Amino acid sequence: MKDEAPVALVGYGSAGRQIHAPLLTAVGAAPGIVVTADPGRSRRAARELPGARIVPDLATALRAGPRLVVLASPSGVHADQALACVEAEVPVVVDKPLGVDARQAGRVVAAAARAGVALTVFQNRRWDPENLTLGRLLREERLGEVHRFERRWERWRPVPKDRWRENLPAAQGGGILLDLQTHLVDSAVDLFGPVVSVHAEIACRTTTAEDETFLSLLHACGVRSHLGATSVAGAPGPRTRVLGSRGAYVVTDFGDEQAAFDGFADLPGHCGWFVAGTERSAVPVEPGGHVDFYEAVLGALSLPTAEQRQSAMPVSPADAVHVLRVLDAARAGARTGATLPPDRRDPQDLQDPPDS
Repeated sequence: MKDEAPVALVGYGSAGRQIHAPLLTAVGAAPGIVVTADPGRSRRAARELPGARIVPDLATALRAGPRLVVLASPSGVHADQALACVEAEVPVVVDKPLGVDARQAGRVVAAAARAGVALTVFQNRRWDPENLTLGRLLREERLGEVHRFERRWERWRPVPKDRWRENLPAAQGGGILLDLQTHLVDSAVDLFGPVVSVHAEIACRTTTAEDETFLSLLHACGVRSHLGATSVAGAPGPRTRVLGSRGAYVVTDFGDEQAAFDGFADLPGHCGWFVAGTERSAVPVEPGGHVDFYEAVLGALSLPTAEQRQSAMPVSPADAVHVLRVLDAARAGARTGATLPPDRRDPQDLQDPPDS
């Protein structure tokens, strides 16, 4: 496909407009096609992306011959839309999650592998300053032997927003487990490797699907991850705390979310604190950012073979399937209080059986 073929962005809601479009523009690949059937979003896209063609559906966008499709649509349609891109032999970036469960995700991964179509999942939080900085600390072994990784994405929203994320059931992509825990589990897997057991506590307090979740994960390396995502925390806990034999790494700042801790605000040019008892020192931030994801995608697409293009993608689809296996186990275990292993089947085995 010609290099000058456009990038197609599917969805112009908060994710498409505020995250994907600016990042694509920053790497010189501003969307040339925007898919939205909403009249207000169509007008906004036309103003903000002059020259972009606005179309009402993915099928129309695929007929235009894009070089890349970015799916920033609601989670419940990700798998079907990704399969349509694969069938059209167009490389695709899927905003997390890849599907609503591991079976859906496995079907997409298997189809892309058979067709030789490049596929990756937008796990942009791997490029957060705290994640990059923590990765450097782990490589330097500054924390010593790590035994616990804690990360919280806690908010105070006793009155939920009126959006599909809050209004749809989990089977259609709603709820905080598929929304925020997808990021948290991916970070844990990226930093500490595969998960071998899952314990979860899940509740639906103000929304149709869950709005309060806690996951305790045991990694094969022996690290235990405690991951909390909730919309009903009046006093949010520290964003990140990593405990090791030589000390801890603590981050309390996170965007505009209010932290309930004083004295640990990030200093300019730093991200988080190294703490060992009464010893405390600010940690210099590791350079990098979310734009690096799309730099890697464009670099991968420039490679000559399908195998090279897939190998160079910034997030492995296999990681996305593993994350959903963990979430599937969390949902199943929370019903009875059981601790369960993630499903260990290969993506090929997770496909729906053929029609008889």
